[in-house]
Amino acid sequence: MTTFSSAPVLITGGARRIGLALARSFLAQSIPVIISYRTPYPELETLQQDGAVCLTADFSTTENIYAFAKQIQSLTSQLRAIIHNASRWEPESPSTPPEKTLADMLQIHVYTPYLLNQLLEPCLRGQGIAGADIIHLTDYVVEKGSDKHIAYAASKAALDNMTRSFARKLAPEVKVNAIAPGLILFNEKDDDAYRQQALEKSLMKIAPGEEEIVRLVDYLLSSRYVTGKTLGVDGGRALR
Repeated sequence: MTTFSSAPVLITGGARRIGLALARSFLAQSIPVIISYRTPYPELETLQQDGAVCLTADFSTTENIYAFAKQIQSLTSQLRAIIHNASRWEPESPSTPPEKTLADMLQIHVYTPYLLNQLLEPCLRGQGIAGADIIHLTDYVVEKGSDKHIAYAASKAALDNMTRSFARKLAPEVKVNAIAPGLILFNEKDDDAYRQQALEKSLMKIAPGEEEIVRLVDYLLSSRYVTGKTLGVDGGRALR
């Protein structure tokens, strides 16, 4: 179990999948949680009943990001951690101008975490050495690239680089790390053929589930010495 102050953890994109699993884990440890979500899901009601503060947020404009940061500052003067999980996975498509695809990917994966880290820095400081954390959720394609998701991969690579820059800027009070997942869990619509094909792409041949990320986040928040690092969670897929 992680040792925490009473300051809440902020999770962007906390209404489903990995973000939801993280929120549930923190709440189970009686750790205050604030999540952002764009689309309402049935799970939100349970999160709220369990004590999470759930805020709707649209990060598609700079103005909205600033407004969200002000909303957080009105709720708390300190944050134990910011976990940047909000993401979109848009492929290049003939029906979408390439500049729009790139702009959309940069907006959610670069501008949003960059601005929130800057705007909420005062909420992270003042808790002692290694007293707060920022975690960026990137992707294993940062190293490998992607011919079908070029803008997505490029934006996640920028987020990965920001990890080291913010680690330098915010040390020693705030640790900043990244997690680069591969296949963690399937979507309900994925058929058996797709699942088997996807599993074969990693050395470990499994989809470990959200708990794999939950345990790693718990480790990073517990550590007092790990910062500026990207931890791959891809079952060896980058080696294939």
